[in-house]
Formats: sequence, structure tokens, C-alpha cells
Amino acid sequence: MRHITRGRRHAAVAALAVGAVLALTACGTGSGGDSGGDAATELGEFEDSVSILAWPGYVEDGSNDPAVDWVTGFEEKTGCTVESKTYGTSDEAVNLMKTGDYDVVAASGDATLRLIAGGDVAEVNTDLIPSYAGVFDFLKDQQWNSVDGKSYGVPHGYGANLLLYNTEVVTPAPTSWDIVFDKASQYTGKITAYDSPIYIADAAVYLMAHQPDLGIENPYALDETQFQAAVDLLKEQRPHISEYWSDYLKEIQAFETTDSVAGTTWQVIQNVLAGEDAPTDVVLPDEGATGWSDTWMIASEAKSPNCAYAWLDWIASPETNAQATAYFGEAPSSQEACDYRDDCEAYHAGDADYAAQIWYWTTPIAECVDGRTDVECVDYAQWTEAWSEIKG
Repeated sequence: MRHITRGRRHAAVAALAVGAVLALTACGTGSGGDSGGDAATELGEFEDSVSILAWPGYVEDGSNDPAVDWVTGFEEKTGCTVESKTYGTSDEAVNLMKTGDYDVVAASGDATLRLIAGGDVAEVNTDLIPSYAGVFDFLKDQQWNSVDGKSYGVPHGYGANLLLYNTEVVTPAPTSWDIVFDKASQYTGKITAYDSPIYIADAAVYLMAHQPDLGIENPYALDETQFQAAVDLLKEQRPHISEYWSDYLKEIQAFETTDSVAGTTWQVIQNVLAGEDAPTDVVLPDEGATGWSDTWMIASEAKSPNCAYAWLDWIASPETNAQATAYFGEAPSSQEACDYRDDCEAYHAGDADYAAQIWYWTTPIAECVDGRTDVECVDYAQWTEAWSEIKG
């Protein structure tokens, strides 16, 4: 895998993506453009600079590694000097965007709806972003990046939260998440799980297949009964957990020492283990999986909207997107980007059937994102409270 060492280092930072959120009851509106109204209809002259807020590894200018630089080319092409700041959690990103100091933000699905509901980001006119046309269709117009048919950003990259297992201990090869849930007792004390409230959705994905009477249609839209079932499943899992991981290095070490033999992971982590000849493999289980698809968004009161639009087009362009997503350790957002990468197959880039099995992180809100209007769903603030109870 190209840039594997750097990619895995920065992929680890994404593990901090989820934090407590305020209860949201509606996300149907969001401001846009310079005036805070509709999306821009045309672009003007570039401003002198653009301020970007992003995950580490998303805005590289060669200062961390001279060989990793997709900022300089942008500055030379547009004349927009890039000023960037990194953040460690989605909660931090949401709070920073409220300051009005940033023109652009790269947001994960657990932050996007908050930003839209708060009027902190603008609707974008994708006609003004030529690179958008090449973005995979299955990443466009999704509930974490669009509201009421309006697009609020450009997809960056994506990935699934896969099932990682020790091929010498876990036999036969698993095809279901049952080995970390209903059959976890077979490997008690050696099961690992992602350390975040959003992991409740992983339990919900499992219940969708194994307890259909619950009527779960979307793992991020859970009413009280459905939510409690997911929480109960995770409480049953708790005694079998070796550790909850958020540091990818610790998960790698745990699988190398066999302290853990099965649990949630990312493809980039398996790539590292395979490179070290560890007896591990990954699978996208029959039930499907959760995952992520980050979105580049423009501030509703952007001081440099023209440079902001230019950045969204640049970061989605094939060569730039290929470099950025490879560095981070995720699938790119377009097939054309794969012309500049040699590992797209490992990430199942462009495989629509594979992508359809992924439930991308989406902010749970009181207004059910599955479209139900006869019940109220459990919002993410309550997910956070429940997660503390689950871990004990």
C-alpha cells in the first residue's frame, strides 16, 4: 500500500471522531452562500487566502513530509494561500466552526447534520465544482451530506468498519458479526470493539438481521425500544471484551500478541498486520457494517467563498483525492482517482454493491433519519450517556 506508514498514523486520528452532542430535532434547513441564503450561483475572483479546518492528514503541505504535499499545487493554481487547523474530535470541529474563523471544514457523518442544523455550513452548488461529476454516485445525495434534496458538501473518501479475526484461532472463517455478539463467549476476553458511542450502531446493524421484529430500518434511527435492545446487546457483550480501542497501534499490538482475536477494524489496520505477516484477515460480514464518508463543507459565512469552492474542486480532483485518501488510509471518492493509486482493490473502491452494505456514520437525532414521523428517535446525547453505562 502506498504511504502505508503515514496513512496508518493519520487514520488513527479518525478514531477520535465521535463525542457528545446536543439533541437535534430538525435538520431541514441550513444557510448558504455569502448572504446566508441560497447556494452560490456563480463564482468571482479568488480571495488572498482560505482557512480550512480538517482531520490531521487531510491538508498536507509538505511540512510533515516533503513528499506529501497537495496544498502547494492548489496555492500555485489559485493564488489562495491555505491556512489550516486540525482537530481531534467531531465535537471540537462543530464548536470551532461556530467561531466563524473557517471557510471550509472536512466533517464526518456524526458532525455534518449538526453543522447543517446550526446554520454553520452552506448549501453548495455542485455545478460550480467540476470534479463533483466524477464522484461515485453512491456517495452523493446521502443523508449525512444532503438535506431536503440540497447538497451541503463534496464527499472525500470512505471506508467500512470491518470484522478482523485471527485466522489460526477463529475457525472456520467467520461470515457474521455473531462471533463478537451472540457467540462472543467462545472467545471471551479476546473480543475487541471500537471505543465510541457510535458503536451502538454496530449492535443495531446486527439486530436488523437477527431480530427483525424490532423493525430497525436504519441503525442511526432508533426509537426507545430499538435503542434499548442495542444497548442490552452491548451490555451482554461487555464481559467478553478484552479492550475497547481508539488507538490503532494498540489494536495492531493486541492482534499480534493474540490478546485480541476478533473485533472491529479498518482495512488499513489489516494492511499493516498483513505487512507484518500476522495471521489475520478481515471480512465484511453478511449483516453489513457501519462505516464513514467524510464531507468537505463550506461555512455559511465564509470570508473566502471563491477560494473555498476552488478547494472543494481541487480536493475532489482525481490526482489530489488519490494522494489524500491514500495518505489517510481510505477509499477515494472517484474511479478516476484509482488511476493514481495501486491499492483501490483492497479498499473496494467503486464497488457499489460493497458500498451498499455500509451504513455510513450519521448523527442520530430526535427526528428519525429513517423517515418515521410517528415516533421520536434517541438522539446522540443519549447515545453518549448509554455508552458510559455500557463500558461501566
